Amino acid sequence: MADVLLVDDEKSVRSTLAIMLSKSGYNVVEAGNGPEALGMMKEQFYDLMITDLKMEPMTGLELLKKTKDVNPTTEVILMTAFGTVESGVEAMKLGAYDYIQKPFEKDEFLLLVEKALERKALISEVEQLQNELREKYSFENIIGNSNEMMEVLSMVSKVAKTESTVLITGASGTGKELIAKALHVNSRRKNRSFVTINCGALPENLQESELFGHVRGAFTGAMRDKRGLFQEANGGTLFLDEIGEMAPPTQVKLLRFLQDGEIRRVGENEPIHVDVRLIAATNKDLEQQISEEKIREDLFYRLNVIPIHLPPLRERRDDIALLVKHFLNHHHSKGNTKITDISAEAMEILTNYEWTGNVRELENVIERAVVLAAGSVLGPEDMPPSLRKAKTANSDSEMSLDGRTLDELEKHYILKALDTHDWNQKKASKLLGISTTTLWRKLKSYGIEPKK
Repeated sequence: MADVLLVDDEKSVRSTLAIMLSKSGYNVVEAGNGPEALGMMKEQFYDLMITDLKMEPMTGLELLKKTKDVNPTTEVILMTAFGTVESGVEAMKLGAYDYIQKPFEKDEFLLLVEKALERKALISEVEQLQNELREKYSFENIIGNSNEMMEVLSMVSKVAKTESTVLITGASGTGKELIAKALHVNSRRKNRSFVTINCGALPENLQESELFGHVRGAFTGAMRDKRGLFQEANGGTLFLDEIGEMAPPTQVKLLRFLQDGEIRRVGENEPIHVDVRLIAATNKDLEQQISEEKIREDLFYRLNVIPIHLPPLRERRDDIALLVKHFLNHHHSKGNTKITDISAEAMEILTNYEWTGNVRELENVIERAVVLAAGSVLGPEDMPPSLRKAKTANSDSEMSLDGRTLDELEKHYILKALDTHDWNQKKASKLLGISTTTLWRKLKSYGIEPKK
């Protein structure tokens, strides 16, 4: 039930309107003047205030100003028998929902009240959703205290407030969209749209239309004008996931936006200026794609203003225990499980696994385990067979090193270093303590073909 504060210096008017509002289901409280109403608002929050314009010792406009200082989210309707266009415009500028001129019809008045409270409810819902979004994507809720993740979060906190284009790289499942949303909700654009599109999910012939829009008749089937995602994101952030899958013609149009902030709808030559912050992400090696002529080099440099790389989970094993605890708490808080802990043996299996699917794979494993587990603590028996087999295979592999030749051991550790760093030779050579040239020679001598 909405709380309504009714302010009028004529008691008969207040009483009539109070009865009308009460019968319509509102909780109504009366005040005889502005100072009395302000005192009441400091003690209690009201969803709506309905006030007369011409009162002593404080006018309705003065009361409106002070009300917005005390409770900015309280909607205000002004009533006046002396209404002018000027006073109505002034009231709207000061934050009033609307004003109504006496005498008015009952239905007209109640409809205005209903609309004002609908707006109040909508604003409250949006604010709640925005607060939940900020809480969910705050830096504190991005799980990880490894050195690698600390570097990522430090970079995110520095660039979130800027307008710079960001390119997020990392394997599938590492949390690229999570970082993109964190950048948005911690930016000045947090109250505007966050629009996302997976470039790989759209056929090439639809990418231009989806991103930039089209005009009627631009192509077969274009029956009406269509706004693109750039226009939908105007004032906010556009997240282009899997940018490496973008078609060449679309890349040209994207480059034009990055250069001058303008887009052109398909079938139209007139440029449209849009205010959009761009965040892109990919699980591909874009520099390799440049050499293969799949990505324009000039576009890459425009996108790669602020690069943020998310390491695979196997490179930040210190975070696995934190992530497991987070996922367990999440399912427990939702009432999905009574399990709140995991055994040391089960944690060892999770810590030593390679996690090719990264954080997303770990999350799925924990969800499966809490659904199927019989006990109150997750044990090795609750882990998927593939994880238990991997642990056994890893143990056998390490034990079988005994009796191997020096060349065999060297080859084994070179391959292990390359696998650890997704076959990034620069990082692998650093881990092995040798130069990239030496690593290249050793790969050649062992007949190992580098993976792309």
